[in-house]
Amino acid sequence: MAEQQKFLIIDDDATFTRVLARAITKRNFNVKVARSAEEALEVIKNWLPDFVSLDLKMEGASGLTVIQPLKLAHPMVRIVVLTGYASITTAVEAIKLGATQYLPKPVNADEILHALEQSDADEEVDISNQPMSVNRLEWEHIQKVLSENNGNVSATARALDMHRRTLQRKLAKHPVRQ
Repeated sequence: MAEQQKFLIIDDDATFTRVLARAITKRNFNVKVARSAEEALEVIKNWLPDFVSLDLKMEGASGLTVIQPLKLAHPMVRIVVLTGYASITTAVEAIKLGATQYLPKPVNADEILHALEQSDADEEVDISNQPMSVNRLEWEHIQKVLSENNGNVSATARALDMHRRTLQRKLAKHPVRQ
C-alpha cells in the first residue's frame, strides 16, 4: 500500500484550518497544522510535507519566511500561498521564493488541490479590459513600498511621506477590488 502524501496547513485562523484539515484528510492525505511560521519551521524539522497551504499574513513572521526553508528541506514540495490581502507585490515575491501558486481567500479545498496539481502556466487567463482603480493602485503601491522596507511600517510610512497611523489604518483594511 502506498504511503499517504503529507499536507501541511500553515494558518492562524482556527476555523479555516479545522475545516480545511478535515476536507484534505477526507481526500486521503496525512495532514498537520501549524498556527504560525515559527511553528511550521519546527514541524518541518521532523516531518516533510509534499504539499503546503500557507497563509501570508499571520501573527508573528510572514508566511513568506517559510517558503525557502521548506524548499531547502524538500525541493519538490508544492506550496500554495493563501491570503485575504492579495497584492501583485506579494504574489511576485511568493513565486520568486519558490511557491507553486498564489490564491486570494476565500478558497476551498478543491481549489487549493487544483492549484497545487497545476504545473503549467495558464496562457488563457482572463485579462481585464479596465485598468486598476485609483484605490487599488494605491493599495498595490503601499504593498510594494512595504515589501521594499521588509514589512517595517514606520520605514514605509516615512518612504511614502505618510503618518504611521494613517498607513496602519490603510493596512488594516482589506484590499480594494480591482
